[in-house]
Amino acid sequence: MPGASVAVLPPAPDAASTPASRKPSLVPERKYKCQFCHRAFSRSEHRSRHERSHTKERPFKCQKCRSTFVRRDLLLRHDRTVHAKDGGVPLHSDGKRRGGPKARSVSGPAKSSLAIDTSALEQIEASSDGIFDVETAAMLVADLHHKATAQLANDSSYDASSDMAFSQNDSSMMDHSVTYPPGAVPQWDGFMSTAQQKAPSMSSSVGGSYEAHPHPHQLPPMNGQNISGLVPALQAMIDSAPTSASSSGTPSAQSPFATHRTQSPLDQSTPSLKAPQVANDDERIMILDNIRNSDTDSSIPAGFQFPNLPSLNRYLATYFGLFHHHLPFLHPASFEPTTSSPALLLAVLSIGALYAFDQEQAYTLHIGSKILVNQFLQNKENFSSRRCPLWTMQASLLNMIFASWSGDPKGLEWACSIKSLLANMVAGNRYELKLRQEAREGRSPTRAEWVEDEGCRRTYYAVYIFFGLLTLTYNHTPAISFNEFEDVQLPSTEALWNLKATDEAAWQDHLQVSPSVTFMEAHDNLFQGETLKYSAFATRVMINALFLEVWYHKRSPEALQDVVTEYKLRLALETWEKSLELCEPEIVAVPLSAPHKGHPLIFNAKAMFRNARARLEVDLKAVQEALRYHDSYEVAAAMSNARDKVKRSSEMIKVIEECYNCVETAVRQGVRWVARTSPTNWSIEHPLCGLDLMIILSLWLYRLEHDEEQATEEELVMYNKVRQLLVKDLDDGYTSQLSSVVARLWGSMLDEVVVWGITRLMGEAFRLHSQALVGYVDDPAASSNVSTPSMTSQGADEDSVY
Repeated sequence: MPGASVAVLPPAPDAASTPASRKPSLVPERKYKCQFCHRAFSRSEHRSRHERSHTKERPFKCQKCRSTFVRRDLLLRHDRTVHAKDGGVPLHSDGKRRGGPKARSVSGPAKSSLAIDTSALEQIEASSDGIFDVETAAMLVADLHHKATAQLANDSSYDASSDMAFSQNDSSMMDHSVTYPPGAVPQWDGFMSTAQQKAPSMSSSVGGSYEAHPHPHQLPPMNGQNISGLVPALQAMIDSAPTSASSSGTPSAQSPFATHRTQSPLDQSTPSLKAPQVANDDERIMILDNIRNSDTDSSIPAGFQFPNLPSLNRYLATYFGLFHHHLPFLHPASFEPTTSSPALLLAVLSIGALYAFDQEQAYTLHIGSKILVNQFLQNKENFSSRRCPLWTMQASLLNMIFASWSGDPKGLEWACSIKSLLANMVAGNRYELKLRQEAREGRSPTRAEWVEDEGCRRTYYAVYIFFGLLTLTYNHTPAISFNEFEDVQLPSTEALWNLKATDEAAWQDHLQVSPSVTFMEAHDNLFQGETLKYSAFATRVMINALFLEVWYHKRSPEALQDVVTEYKLRLALETWEKSLELCEPEIVAVPLSAPHKGHPLIFNAKAMFRNARARLEVDLKAVQEALRYHDSYEVAAAMSNARDKVKRSSEMIKVIEECYNCVETAVRQGVRWVARTSPTNWSIEHPLCGLDLMIILSLWLYRLEHDEEQATEEELVMYNKVRQLLVKDLDDGYTSQLSSVVARLWGSMLDEVVVWGITRLMGEAFRLHSQALVGYVDDPAASSNVSTPSMTSQGADEDSVY
């Protein structure tokens, strides 16, 4: 994490900071006692803030929207971040009235400062009166972590002496409280004209069309910053935290580009994964020329802004450092920005820009990629799905991922409109792969041939997984059946995929000792109760197949009577879970901070497994269908109306166990920590898979709290287990209803800083669902007391890029 001048409270008393009238050695008397509990404070305003946690009073109301806040500084930050572009006179801080800032900056050279928000420090001061605990320290480090993510550069990729010019959006990216609403980008024509007005032209030696135009108010360069620096006191507290009972302990604050490795017998010397980079402006000009040459119809508007060199490398680093590990179908070692397809490169950069919290640039790149793919397909003579190059599938997949989880219903509709086209391209390309393999007549492929074939297989399976997530989230009929992959090998280990062999003979040795299992072999083994050893990516593929089989089974008219099929599905799921113990260890460095061991693909697969187990008992298709239209009120209504779907039985207890495991991970690690770090560290699969589980858990708890039927001993044990987990979040009022607490807690987590707009829709729906569980309140001011406020509260823009 970059070292910087960090404001820390409380400062050590010294002559410079302590008034002469007060002795530095004296501890302030805590004479202001809370009337509701035993807490006492040294200042009356701290007591007042604390008492609002009992009274639920939110006296500071935003005059521009319906949001209300406990403290004035939170209202001011809300106004700065949410309504900054709305026009009008901004609210003014009362900092001068207080007699100056409370924070004392550590002396250091005049460089780019990465200070913690004053509001965060005041929150700590009010709640703990200057005493830091582990969870508070974790919140501070998480606050620094999100800001550092935007500035941090890979040691091997960035020149510390070069100026880092950022676009206008980069300033907002540095604030961890900034979220972007679904559909926040206007229509293309208006969007481009607005962008041109915002960004004046910049004279540069890398001229030409499609140029980047940095905003005049650029962030200062990060010259000379210490990448590994951290506030010593906070780091010491984090390091001394007790290990978690559920996993590997409190996660440490890491750069998204930090590297830590797990060795494997395959190759002890394999280097860490390094993100592809653009070396200089000459290479950037080559990329611009490639885009011009691909844009044969001149469909990309003249105002299209291509990122400057630092932003290009930042987006590549965030894609390969934060997104790639969750769906590793690209080959980082052979991915060259200057020679790869411009449509694919723009799609990669668009995802990278999302993870860099640069939304406007992300949408610009996304639209550019869509235009180039459409041009290629429309202008291709004698179009055939068999002759579509692999990059068309890869670019289309990334564009569909971008659109489907954007939070814009029009984006989802566009993705669904080309779903069949992508499925046909996969089928045609798979047939060509089969012909290539048969032509070798049993000969082992060379390394180049294997990389080509493996890239195809990984792309097919990535599409299969994505279609499975569409089914899980929106109840869409799968576009690809598992029969498409019957004789296709499962993906290799990440170690083999990223291996840098010295020669062909050494490569062949590694290939011979690597497991080679086809999809149908693994599928048959699962249904026969026989475990099998395969890679982490293959593990993710197989749980996707089992989930889709569960989905098909529950949609069958004979599902209630088909006891044999349900038994086989339960056996297959249990066998899959046992197979995790045999999963190949991975050696590629995964630069993520998450409460799990092993590769993120396994962590994601477990989330899908929990959802598949729950689907065998509860079908929430009404909620999934409501999600298609992205109306939080409709989604929340479908959640509450699903009450009768959740039965009380011994089998349901097993589902509640899975729900408990889902929420336990977040609570054990610290809800605030997870809320602020999971958007970049965890895959989109976790909020998508957790949706059903949290609805089921909240409705099951509601039934226990309101049914006339007495709870069984087994149900009481489970209920108290959940209550004990969330005891810190329970109050004496409405929140004594555990069902509402679960929905409110999960919603507040999803509503934090987001990468994908769909999570914010889910967070709002859970907030409304929480209100419904305690008796819905129509009054906006009153209903705001029921919710856990998100860090910002923004409304969706009606305009859309789709």
